[in-house]
Amino acid sequence: MSLKAGIVGLPNVGKSTLFNAITKKNILSANYPFATIEPNVGIVVVPDKRLDFLNNMYEPKSLVPTTYEFIDIAGLVQGASNGEGLGNKFLSHIREVDAIVEVVRCFDNPEITHVSGSTDPIRDIEIINVELVLSDLDVIENRLEKIEKKAQATKDKDALLEVSLLKKLEESLKRNIPVRNLTLNEDEQRIIKNYSLITAKPIIYAANVDEDTIAVGDNDYTLKVKEYAEGENSGVIVMCAKMEEDLSSFADDEKTAYLNEIGVTNSGLDKLIYATYDLLGLATFFTSGKDEVRAWTFKKGMKAPECAGIIHTDFEKGFIKAEVTSFEDLEKYGSELKVKEAGRLRLEGKDYLMQDGDICYFRFNV
Repeated sequence: MSLKAGIVGLPNVGKSTLFNAITKKNILSANYPFATIEPNVGIVVVPDKRLDFLNNMYEPKSLVPTTYEFIDIAGLVQGASNGEGLGNKFLSHIREVDAIVEVVRCFDNPEITHVSGSTDPIRDIEIINVELVLSDLDVIENRLEKIEKKAQATKDKDALLEVSLLKKLEESLKRNIPVRNLTLNEDEQRIIKNYSLITAKPIIYAANVDEDTIAVGDNDYTLKVKEYAEGENSGVIVMCAKMEEDLSSFADDEKTAYLNEIGVTNSGLDKLIYATYDLLGLATFFTSGKDEVRAWTFKKGMKAPECAGIIHTDFEKGFIKAEVTSFEDLEKYGSELKVKEAGRLRLEGKDYLMQDGDICYFRFNV
């Protein structure tokens, strides 16, 4: 299952530094606008202690964690929706992602240029969000222009429904309300998928602070970002991108020791990865054995046959049953045999909703 999270923000807020930390890649991270021209793509491994447990239990030949893509997208400037800076290229790339991580500068440093001349995270957020709204509004108005008269003339039910939805979206966007904050029914959600609207994508703010702030947790800037995000029902992760980039080269024990030394319990990077994974509505099931232990990503709400299809399409076509053990039960009882003896091994059918942490063996016949 290929899923993408796009890292966006104004130039010089720490996007590429964060991307370096996430993917341990050494891309250009320069102190001037548009250091990132083409989107850089990196695969993120989702840390999961359950996978470590399964690896120790089965000692497989192969261990495969679950992953998703992070994309570092060129910095956006005011007027991007009208083609300013690298606006059109930025907007085309961001339409291709499933979720948005918006990096917001929450520290002062006279040696790092700010395109607006000063640190003001709310101003920066609103510059980007207004450009995204204007871009979506352009898509909506162009579509309306194409179909409204025809829909009224033909009285086609589907076309009239689309026109009604487009006008609803247009009104909201003109009031600066992103599409993700609207309540849409199933038919409306199906229709808007065709538009690839940027403001329909879930968003999380990465409040980028300096190393002095990270041990404290918050400063005046991050508190403002949290208040803003709460107002639009979005999440915030406070992190120091520069520190995370430095930590990415540490061994795990060195990293833990350093975090403990400065009084930080969890890496901001790990928090961001988990939060983005959750933001995308993802969960993990496992397949395990001596040959391979593997984590598989699935969308919450998927049924057993659909999840079987993630492994191979034949598994979904010929699905019969799924043998399911919860990770909690395997950890509690210590072996597959003891789970079975305790009556905790389950046979689930086509209507079973997969749960995070399920360990599965799929029965199928093609």
